[in-house]
Amino acid sequence: MNIDGLDYNTQREKLLLPEYGREIQKMVDYAVSLPEKEDRQRCAETIIAIMNRMFPQNRVNDNYEQKLWDHLALMSNFKLDIDYPYDVSQALKIASKPSPMAYPVDDIPVRHYGRLMFEVFNKLKEMEPGEEREALVRMTANQMKRSLMQWGHSSSADEKVAADLARYTGGKIQLDFDTFKFDKINEREATDNRRKKK
Repeated sequence: MNIDGLDYNTQREKLLLPEYGREIQKMVDYAVSLPEKEDRQRCAETIIAIMNRMFPQNRVNDNYEQKLWDHLALMSNFKLDIDYPYDVSQALKIASKPSPMAYPVDDIPVRHYGRLMFEVFNKLKEMEPGEEREALVRMTANQMKRSLMQWGHSSSADEKVAADLARYTGGKIQLDFDTFKFDKINEREATDNRRKKK
C-alpha cells in the first residue's frame, strides 16, 4: 500500500546513529547543505548544544564533548566543512563494531557440575596432600552435593558424590566416610533456588 505523504521508518534512509533520532539527522543534513562556512559553524554548534541536552547523564564521562563532535562528523559522513574544536579523524573507530567474543565450548562430561567444577577437579589432581587440599575437597564435595540436589537428580547420596569425585580426579581423591562429614544442606532451599532460576 502506497499513500502519498505517509512513509514508514523502514522506507526511509537508515540512520547512522539512531540514538539521536531522525530530526537531529535532518539538522545535520541541513547544516551540510548551507553554502556559507559561518552559517555551517553556527548551525553545528547549535546541533551540538541540542545533542548535549539529550543525554545529560553522560556529561560526567571523560571526553564527552569530543564524542559529541565525533558523532556530528559521523552523521555528516565527514562532509560538514567546519572548524571542529576537536580532532575528529578517529571518529570512525566509534562506528566500528567490536569483533565477536569467543564463547567457551569446553566439553564437560556432566553439565550439572559445571565447567568451573571440572577446573577444580584438575586442580585437586595436582595438589599435594595437606590442609589446603583437604579444605578444597570439603568445599568441592559439598558443592557437588548441592548441584545434584539443585538440578533434581534422583540420587544426591553421599556415595554418588564420593564416586564422582574419585572418578573426575582420576582416583586421587577418595572420601573416607569415617572421617569426612558433609555439611547440612537444606534440600528444599536448593530446589527452591532452581525454581527461581527457571
